[in-house]
Amino acid sequence: MSETRVQNYEAFVLFPQSASADLEGSVEHVREIITGRKGEVLSIAKWDERRLAYDIRGNKRGLYLLAYFRIDTRAVSQIERDFTLSERVLRALVTRCEHLTGEQMQNAEAMQRTQDEARLRREPVPSAAPSAGGEAPAEERAEV
Repeated sequence: MSETRVQNYEAFVLFPQSASADLEGSVEHVREIITGRKGEVLSIAKWDERRLAYDIRGNKRGLYLLAYFRIDTRAVSQIERDFTLSERVLRALVTRCEHLTGEQMQNAEAMQRTQDEARLRREPVPSAAPSAGGEAPAEERAEV
């Protein structure tokens, strides 16, 4: 019987900018890839949305997610392969994470911010419709 060696890893995953509209779906996609190989997700947080240095599959901007997880070392190559084969992911980098403690990886604040942003993006934005006369209500008009 072979010995299992579980290590901490971090995955830096790049999605197209259009994935920011479905942030919750992007986070869930990363979670599915990791848990599909029997990994334990410690945290997933939005890192940033930024302009790319060069076009990747026609995308000029991208959404970056940072995931920390624990998994058997033999499954890491399979996770990298799953990210590479995913049509939703532009690029992914998986590295061993020795520089952070368990508490730092389970940064609940960053994970909560990502969940809050996903919830806000999911909710419809109330439109400020002008009144029938085309004028703003009296309390909204500035007095001169």
